[in-house]
Amino acid sequence: MKQATTSILIWISFFCGLFSQDRSLSGPVNTVNHSTLFGIGKSYLSDSYLSPLTYSGISMTLMHDRLKRTPHFMGKLLLQQQFQIQVGITENPTASASEYYGDISYYLTGLYPLLQTPRFKLLGGGGWDASLGGIYNVRNSNNPGSLKISTNLNLSAMALYSFPWATFRWQLSTPFVGMFFSPEYGHSYYEIFTLGNNKGTVHLGSFHNQLALRNYFTVDVPLRKITFRAGYLGDYYRTDVNDLTTKIVIHQFMLGLAFESLNFGGRNAGGSDWLRSSYY
Repeated sequence: MKQATTSILIWISFFCGLFSQDRSLSGPVNTVNHSTLFGIGKSYLSDSYLSPLTYSGISMTLMHDRLKRTPHFMGKLLLQQQFQIQVGITENPTASASEYYGDISYYLTGLYPLLQTPRFKLLGGGGWDASLGGIYNVRNSNNPGSLKISTNLNLSAMALYSFPWATFRWQLSTPFVGMFFSPEYGHSYYEIFTLGNNKGTVHLGSFHNQLALRNYFTVDVPLRKITFRAGYLGDYYRTDVNDLTTKIVIHQFMLGLAFESLNFGGRNAGGSDWLRSSYY
């Protein structure tokens, strides 16, 4: 556990260092690609701590995506940040009980181009994420809620293909090591947080007890001075520890706006011949 914690701290420090440095590059000034999207779709919740049944229903997401070029590796390394708020309202198969899901997540990812042509880019890298959320079951009276907290180191790949009329992006991410919270079977939250009986609630997460895949596909269509971004977001998350299994599956259609911004001022605000996008 100490080795995993040290590895996560080193990984976070590395990416925070990349983000905090703002050295100017000779040549083109790089733009920052932003997008804010709203998503709606289907969610499936299965948590054996709360119920043996799978609950299904509607889910909604608000996500902000930011991609910028850094001065590292000769200006080729891209830094992506995503902030996401996700909620779900579900029912059991007989519609006799409901479960509510909520989550706040942050993703920090570094991406390096592995293959690049005038139209196509293939990037690979990794990063860090942190998530705080939970599931609430309205039927349960003793243990109605299940807390979901995790932090992970991730591997990520992104492919971009540009046409004059649209830009397509496909991104896959998965954690390979991290930590997450899970009580033992029959372990109440009153014991954990009030009585201090929290032994065995923090676990080292890897492929043996935590599987997750984030599948993100978008298409950007520019219309006059506005760029519409539409796409698909698929989240799969599963943990299996302490005789408890949690599985959260979400499929959503995403829609929003994308735009480019410049982080410069003073003498740098010159001609437009040195503008260079990190996305298009």
